[in-house]
Amino acid sequence: MSAPIDSAQLAGLAPVIAPDTRILVLGSFPGAASLAAQQYYAHPRNALWPILSALTHEDLGGLPYADRLPRLLAHGIGLWDVLAACERAGSLDANIRKPAANDFARLRRLCPLLETVGFNGQASGRFAPQFAAAGYRTLVLPSTSPAHAALSFAQKLVIWHSLIN
Repeated sequence: MSAPIDSAQLAGLAPVIAPDTRILVLGSFPGAASLAAQQYYAHPRNALWPILSALTHEDLGGLPYADRLPRLLAHGIGLWDVLAACERAGSLDANIRKPAANDFARLRRLCPLLETVGFNGQASGRFAPQFAAAGYRTLVLPSTSPAHAALSFAQKLVIWHSLIN
């Protein structure tokens, strides 16, 4: 259940989902660039859009954001975050304070075909057991954030391929 959103907290972005969404990618909470742009993964060095482009064989990152989302949904892939709100200075997950989780109870109704939930990094991955208990296939994937450079793009992409396989 979600905690009330306090006026001092940052509010996250609305889910990008549809009734035929089969795969949901959950981040932790939008970074400062994403909140400013009101766009998922807006930081130019975040690898999410290049990875999703490779997985879908479509240049999603090359499209205007307003066109990108319907194309992503056409592939049965949705986006959301585990947190609806939080307090945070900057963009690092380590700086998140007073987190308020999104209300995921409504997912079954909104996305009846949802099978797989991929978590973009360890912070969102802490929610994986909750989704696994609800019967979803879960994968904790390497973060696409430029702050997580332990793996190369190619190494991340290999692991992210398990999302669609």
